[in-house]
Amino acid sequence: MAINSQHVTGFTIGLGASALGFYLYKRNQSKVDAFLGEHGIQISSAFEKDPKSMSLKELILAKEELEDLIAEKEFAEKEEKKAKRTSSKKAA
Repeated sequence: MAINSQHVTGFTIGLGASALGFYLYKRNQSKVDAFLGEHGIQISSAFEKDPKSMSLKELILAKEELEDLIAEKEFAEKEEKKAKRTSSKKAA
């Protein structure tokens, strides 16, 4: 079965819907987590646990989350600096 335009369209729509859902969740994360908590579903983050009581697997996952956050912050700072340099060059 060959991939046709309907497959690509479906994939694109699904990707867009997933991205929108993730954005809306992150925007309202505290409300969603509170709602789920009221219904017996606990959403926990690795950052909420005591590191001494965490298993090796949980520690590794927390480390990876922190590394991802650090990389995102570093990238955002580089982009900010790049944008400032570009805007200052245009102003000059």
